[in-house]
Order: sequence, then structure tokens, then C-alpha cells
Amino acid sequence: MTATQDSWNPGTYGRFRGLRLRPAIDLLAQVPADLPPGPVVDLGCGNGAVGPALARRFPDRSLIGLDGSAAMLAEAEATGVYHRLDRADIAVWQPDQPPALIFSNATLQWLGDHDRLLPRLAGLLPPGGVLAVQMPGQGDAPSHRLARQIEQDLWERASRSADPVRPPVALYPLLAGFGVVDAWETSYVQRLDPVSVGHPVRRFTESTYLLPILADRDAGQRAAFLRAYDAALDLAYPPLADGGVLFPFRRVFLILIRA
Repeated sequence: MTATQDSWNPGTYGRFRGLRLRPAIDLLAQVPADLPPGPVVDLGCGNGAVGPALARRFPDRSLIGLDGSAAMLAEAEATGVYHRLDRADIAVWQPDQPPALIFSNATLQWLGDHDRLLPRLAGLLPPGGVLAVQMPGQGDAPSHRLARQIEQDLWERASRSADPVRPPVALYPLLAGFGVVDAWETSYVQRLDPVSVGHPVRRFTESTYLLPILADRDAGQRAAFLRAYDAALDLAYPPLADGGVLFPFRRVFLILIRA
């Protein structure tokens, strides 16, 4: 996936399992039931959160999980729903046989060059095969913009781009030549519970978006960043009466049915 793939922590990522799973279920509901022969691929399966839902929807299909993190794959294996789990780089992955469904939940935003990546994935499908993708489109939100700004202020670098995920209207033309495309976006108003240390939004982003920003930083540097980040988040996402916050989160969806 990315240079940070070995630093994924299934425990911290899983704190918000319900909030992260809902967009995947919304995407899965739009996948047609009538698929051609072939396996279902959970592309960027992570800790296997979506695996049980895919297995229930397509019980007669071979379910293959693919991810770049050994720790995440170990958690995915514990679900017991995958017929096979492979550690591989999505950017160059080639399936053994054409998959009936490539399902990717909150993964492709970690990879660049969607102009090539999405058409390449579409080209792996047989006629009638489906590519179903969900990506966070949160790059311009305060949670992400403030993190980049503080990193730049402290260390004069920017390890994250503004937003690698394009809006649906820009994704549509990339795949229109391959078949029938459906693209949309949804903003989820997420309520985050209060936490004992730090801001609730920081607890959400530290297991994903902050990983490359804080990679290779010592304890003092991490502490300085988190102090500044928490203070900025207090203004951007003020606490509710109980200490929780409302955290709007934009998601971008894309489904292709191969002609």
C-alpha cells in the first residue's frame, strides 16, 4: 500500500470499526448480485472488517483478501472467512484468474496515480465483473488540512498531499470506456465519544492519516505535534456538552460494471 504499511496497528485502527464499516456496507449494497464466474477480492482487506459481509453476500464465491500489512493480514485470518490471504502491493498486483468482484474499501487513497490505477484494475475484470471502490475524500477538511499545516510549520515538510481523491465527476471519465459507471459521494456526520487524552478527532486520525506524518519522529517531536494538533482541533471541532464532538466525514464511491 504505502511506505507505512508495516506500521499499521490493527488495535488502534479497530477503535472506530463501526464508523469505518458503514461506508463499506453502503457500497456493498450497490453491488449487483449477478456476477460472472470468478472469486471475490477484498482489495486492501486490512484487518478483515469487511470480510464477513462479503462472505455473507457471496457465500458460494472464493473470497481472497489482499493487503500490504502483515499485522493486518494476521487479524484478517482470524475472521475465518477468507479462502486465501495474500500480502502484495496493490499498485502492481495481478490476480491468478479474473475476479468477479474487486471490492476496495478505504484503501486506494493511499496510492497515487489514479489515472492509471483505476483503469488498470478495471482491465483485470471479465465481462460483467464489478469494481467497487470507497475512498475517504477528507483531504481538505480541517482534520487533515490542519495536520499538514502543523507538519509544515514544525518541520518544513509535507508528507501528505492535499487530497489524492478526486470528486466523483472527475472519476467517472476514467472508467466510462470500460462499461457502466456509478459514482457518488456521501458526507457522514460522525459523533465521536470523549477521550481521556487528546482530542476525539485526533484519536480517529492517528491510526490512519497521521501515520506518515509522524513516522520516524522521536517522542519529543511527536508530543510537540500532538499538542499543536489537539489545540487546533479544539477550535475546528468544539466539544459537545459531554466532551464528544461531531466529525463530518466525506466518502467517495465508485462502481464499474465491465461491459
